[in-house]
Amino acid sequence: MSCRRPGGLPLVDAETPPVIVLAEPAGPARRDERAALCDRVRALLADGRCAVVVCDVSGIGPPGLAAVDLLARLDLTARRTGGRIRLRGAGPALRSLLDLTGLRFQTERQPEQREPPRGVQEAVETGDPAR
Repeated sequence: MSCRRPGGLPLVDAETPPVIVLAEPAGPARRDERAALCDRVRALLADGRCAVVVCDVSGIGPPGLAAVDLLARLDLTARRTGGRIRLRGAGPALRSLLDLTGLRFQTERQPEQREPPRGVQEAVETGDPAR
């Protein structure tokens, strides 16, 4: 048995993937909320317009196993539908917990706010005295 893939590139809007915001204002997501989130991921990926759903996890607070369970369920749903999950706003604690459990997620780069490296000097014009 074989199936033929449609010709050409899939219709993917790489610039603006859909975003699901995960927040825990009153604790971890209940069973019906988890099912609704999985249904939403399935619906977003099923139409074929996108291959990635971004999950904004910056509002989930201190991560625990409930957050890992929810993300694992969302990732499994996405993979079964032919897509994947990308995390936005994942803090170091959540990334460490996911690494500890063996779950691998693609994460969006977070802008770094730091000082310029030491030893970098501005350009000096000819004739300026050394300081």
